[in-house]
Amino acid sequence: MSSSTSSSEWRRFFRLAAGTAALAVVLVYAFVVLVDPFDTLPLSPPAHRVPVASNARFAFPSLARSSRFDSAVFGTSTSRLLRPAILNAAFAARFANLSMNAATAYEQSRLMAVFRAAHPAARFVLVGLDISYCGEGEADVKFTPRAFPEWLYSAGRWRGYREMFNLYAVQEAGQEFGILLGLKRQVYGSDGFTTFVPPDSEYDPARVAVHLRDGGSLAPSGAASGAPASWRFPSIDRLEADLAAFPTDTRKLLFFVPYSRWLMPPADSPGMALWHECKQRAAALARRVPNALAMDFMRPSPITDVDDNYWDGMHYRIGIADRIVNDLAAAARGEASADYMLLQPAAERSARVMNNGTAATRSATRAFSVGVCASPMSPGPSTTQGAIACNSEASVP
Repeated sequence: MSSSTSSSEWRRFFRLAAGTAALAVVLVYAFVVLVDPFDTLPLSPPAHRVPVASNARFAFPSLARSSRFDSAVFGTSTSRLLRPAILNAAFAARFANLSMNAATAYEQSRLMAVFRAAHPAARFVLVGLDISYCGEGEADVKFTPRAFPEWLYSAGRWRGYREMFNLYAVQEAGQEFGILLGLKRQVYGSDGFTTFVPPDSEYDPARVAVHLRDGGSLAPSGAASGAPASWRFPSIDRLEADLAAFPTDTRKLLFFVPYSRWLMPPADSPGMALWHECKQRAAALARRVPNALAMDFMRPSPITDVDDNYWDGMHYRIGIADRIVNDLAAAARGEASADYMLLQPAAERSARVMNNGTAATRSATRAFSVGVCASPMSPGPSTTQGAIACNSEASVP
């Protein structure tokens, strides 16, 4: 065989190999964009796609845009257990739970903007407030080590065709395709809800009690130097702008989630001062934003005082999640509960006390209520009677 013949055969082999590889890449890419695992491409064929990405930052933008919902919950894992089925019944609405594990306030803001753009007549927006909102100072943490796909949150969705050219998209397309064909079980809920705690049949009260007592306390970050009025809470400031951008008719409910009592810092500690001031800022926000209400479950209550209500200091059991939903609906109707109190700026609360009648019995009751409410996590009375008095005072319009 001549050298020219051998060279020609090698060229044909390489052309064939290159052509086969290119065809395989094209076919794989076509498969990914047709399946559209993140349900975001403008020309993907219609199908009942479900969330498949374990990182909700990839899965939830499509839910935020879905016309199946008119209301949404935002937050971290501390709000993820609120079931849309229970929310729908309590509020007569169609909820998606868009809470994401370990989400920063910035990531929640970006998702809220996607929901707002797709729902100009949103009915309810619920925001679970926790440590992610209460960091004090100029520093504003935007992301976690988890990937955050900015392209999924932008208005221009054509860019998605370029972003599908990677192994992660191929992997998720395979997952989606298996579910569409009925070959794989759906793991993540189509309304955003997925339980991440064990079933109640595996609950071990003794183990949980030890974990709660040994877990230590949790306080927001920040130096907190100077007068509290000078402290900065950039995440609360951003939240105010986000909520103000919703229509006036949209009901906005902000709630500090019920951390276990074991997780809260000691009274009069710098950490508790940060929590208290963060709550004051949320209360002031709710006064300025139309149709907004702020409430506090992060206080001594029949929820936070009972260890058996929790899996760990941050995460309550499913039954408690359902109870919180009903409490939120009750608060929206103007009802009081021992589980929470409505937050008011300190100045308004003081003015109300000064304007409250002069009857001795009434004054004594109001003074007790304000004493408990003035510091939402104070070590003062946490009996049902005390909490009801506190809520009754805070609920006066």
